[in-house]
Amino acid sequence: MKRVLILSASVGSGHIAAAAAIEEVFRTQSGVQVQNEDALKLTSRIYQVTASDVYFALVKENPWFVSWWYDQTDEPFKNETGALQLWNLLNAQPLAKFVLDYDPDITVCTHFMPAGVVAQLLSQGKLRTTLSIVTTDYDFQGMWLSRVFNRYFVAIEETKVHLTELGVAAERITVSGIPVSTVFGEPVDREKVLARYGLRADRPVILVSAGALGGGPARDIVAQILRMRTPVQTVVICGRNQLLLQQVTTQISGAEDHFRVLGFTSEMADLMRIASLFIGKPGGLSASECMAAGLPMVIIDPIPGQEERNSDHLLEAGAAVRCRSLMTIAYKIDQIFEVSGRLERMQKCARSLGRPDAADVVVKHLLEDTSEPLQISKKELRRIIAMASGDVDPPPLESSAGEPGVALYHDDTGIYIGSITPAQLQFLVDQLEGEKSFIDRSMIWLTQQGNDSELNRVLTQVVTIDGSVIGWLAQQGADNGLIRVLSQAVTDRGQSEIRWVRL
Repeated sequence: MKRVLILSASVGSGHIAAAAAIEEVFRTQSGVQVQNEDALKLTSRIYQVTASDVYFALVKENPWFVSWWYDQTDEPFKNETGALQLWNLLNAQPLAKFVLDYDPDITVCTHFMPAGVVAQLLSQGKLRTTLSIVTTDYDFQGMWLSRVFNRYFVAIEETKVHLTELGVAAERITVSGIPVSTVFGEPVDREKVLARYGLRADRPVILVSAGALGGGPARDIVAQILRMRTPVQTVVICGRNQLLLQQVTTQISGAEDHFRVLGFTSEMADLMRIASLFIGKPGGLSASECMAAGLPMVIIDPIPGQEERNSDHLLEAGAAVRCRSLMTIAYKIDQIFEVSGRLERMQKCARSLGRPDAADVVVKHLLEDTSEPLQISKKELRRIIAMASGDVDPPPLESSAGEPGVALYHDDTGIYIGSITPAQLQFLVDQLEGEKSFIDRSMIWLTQQGNDSELNRVLTQVVTIDGSVIGWLAQQGADNGLIRVLSQAVTDRGQSEIRWVRL
């Protein structure tokens, strides 16, 4: 009996839904014992609030910060160094204990946080399991990269190309699509669904989603639909927001025959498969469900970061349109229905992007995979970071004695500058130790492999370098190699804040 552990995180509903789809298929297999857990619930309370409540508050009130943070954390392995790594490790101890107690044969993660915890246990030799990671957006964000893994499952071929260009072996990447419920691959009795909701067969159906929590500009969308020229029927899903449900019900007074206003529903798969258009945000799971149903999207207010990138892929594929202004929604939707053949072309594009079999593909590979976990070496890790920063041919980061080197980056852009030896780093630290105007030191002690008392020192520093600092270092006896690398950093910039990481 193989023990299977599925780990997700309730940061939005998508990661949970993907995990549920994978569990659904595993439950049909013989010889497996399946455990599906929300990893976020196995972390500290402060971590849960930060990861979920604070995130959604920022999405609502300060989306520009979400966009900035998404870009800042797009650098590969950035979540595995410094204070962020310490924060994750300290708050995920209950999760680590749970994983060790369950002792799975197969582990699959639909969020990068639990994947990082499992990878840490594997690297420490405390756990023997396969670790596969299922991404839940069409694009790939750097925080999903893991030092230890067996396989990545990605949504589209372009994402696989992205990973292989970074240096991840192609044979470790499967283009599966984003897992959705197997019901999306089954035929639907359209007439029966239409009858259940009292909808006409001779008019298109528009499905408006305010999300599970019932947010977003649903009332503005309804106001625009009321102004459309095309005779349509609209199903509005208000989620768990009872106030929104009441407001929309009042808003459609006089046009009740053309609207069905619902709260939270478990029948989204049926509604998606009989609808003509979906209006809402392009979350990874919402988008993949639409594509699996052959349902084109009208994209409204994508969250900066992952939803913006999802939107780009859907638009490129011809399976969606985007309304950047709420005031043009009626115009855009009318155009889709009025231009001959346009809706049919969009539906065809959606079906070509859809993968209703994604969960089956994931489970099939997981059960057949006999490979050992791949552990990315320090040299490979540094090369991946350099490649992501635009350095197509980064120099080796080892000293002549084969010691681990030190990577230098521009702190404001994350662009890789070059490498220095541990001896050169020590010289730099010694010289700048007393120069508080030049350096801001952060010393972080992390518990690493071995017994809990064994500590590994991780040093990350930022220093401001300009010509005068370089000249002063030369006077103190800096060797030519160090001066050359530092000079590269300020060429054409005059001054630069340099971040170095000793790996």
